[in-house]
Amino acid sequence: MQLPSLARRTALGAAAALALALLAATPAQAANDVLAPDAELWTNPSSTTLEAAASLSGDARADALLLGSFPSATWINGGTPNEAKRDVKRVVAAAHAAKQVPVLVAYNLPFRDCAQYSAGGATSAAEYAAWIDGFAKGIGNKDAVVILEPDGLGIIPWYTTVNGQQEWCQPPEADAATAASDRFSMLNHAVDAFAALPNTAVYLDGTHSAWLGVGDISDRLIKAGVERADGFFLNVSNYETTERQEKFGTWISDCINLSVNSWWQPEWCASQYYPASPGDFSTWGLTDAAYDQAYADTGVTRDPAAQAHFVVDTSRNGVGPWTPTAVYPDPQVWCNPPDRGLGLRPTTDTGDEFIDAYLWVKVPGESDGECLRGTPGPEDPERGMVDPPAGQWFPEMADELIANAVPAVTP
Repeated sequence: MQLPSLARRTALGAAAALALALLAATPAQAANDVLAPDAELWTNPSSTTLEAAASLSGDARADALLLGSFPSATWINGGTPNEAKRDVKRVVAAAHAAKQVPVLVAYNLPFRDCAQYSAGGATSAAEYAAWIDGFAKGIGNKDAVVILEPDGLGIIPWYTTVNGQQEWCQPPEADAATAASDRFSMLNHAVDAFAALPNTAVYLDGTHSAWLGVGDISDRLIKAGVERADGFFLNVSNYETTERQEKFGTWISDCINLSVNSWWQPEWCASQYYPASPGDFSTWGLTDAAYDQAYADTGVTRDPAAQAHFVVDTSRNGVGPWTPTAVYPDPQVWCNPPDRGLGLRPTTDTGDEFIDAYLWVKVPGESDGECLRGTPGPEDPERGMVDPPAGQWFPEMADELIANAVPAVTP
């Protein structure tokens, strides 16, 4: 982490003073209590998990029924604006009737997943904005949590990072000059559409602790409008441990707080990569200390009530990430890794002032895609079978998640 010179601090301080004056003139958004500690998350009686159970038998059916008994997110991933409005309205109306809070995933950005396993999405910024507006109309004044575009900030087409590095996602059909700025414009529009609703909490993509560094993702979150959102989400469709997400998320919140309220810059933020060592959790206290020093240097006060909060996907992280024992050209550790387990059950009572909820955003038991691990395929060489397409039910994986759950789960 490179610290600024005294001259640089002075110059930045003058600019920051003007920015702070403008911020002070704008009323702060009221804290959203949709995910209060006593909120009850919605369990969908018509979920894709229970739909899968209908076509199964024996132990596989029992596994699907068990997993379907827990609250998990409902993914809205395409269609026309009117179709999005219709589908969302059905969910929030059913949840409202049950006096529960639904978790909805908005997943329709152009070039989503950089045209990989979960390719698709809207074909233009205008089409996306209309889709988001339809989605928001479907919620109306009812309670809802919106997980806004998983990977939407982790994978940005034709993006140059805060550290000056060109991202790998470079689809030839995207305009290299505008694709990245278009992504931020679309996300800002979505944040504003959902923030305008009286009972909706919206969270942006914060990736996870084994991916982007704190400064990089904080910079992206600021550009995407996190200050007008309720916060960000971590670990969606991934396996990183909850204890690491707790620290990672708190650092992101601190990095944002320092960067928008002083001369501090996101690229100076300490992270899981420095001064901590990413593979040695015992060193992560070094990064905690770096933030304490940054607060002392800037004079900014840490205030969990006013800072960005976050939610964590614990659907499959009970035993943490997979470490391959075989050698593959591309191990794809995120793609249907074997012998993983369910994590903490969904709840809004987290006991952490920065964490609004532990959620099952990725539906446990659904495939990550047809994993080849760098081989010609078509079989997944780790499993010796062809994995189901992304989003399809995967009985073998459902069985593993239940068997290895931490804490344990029983029928």
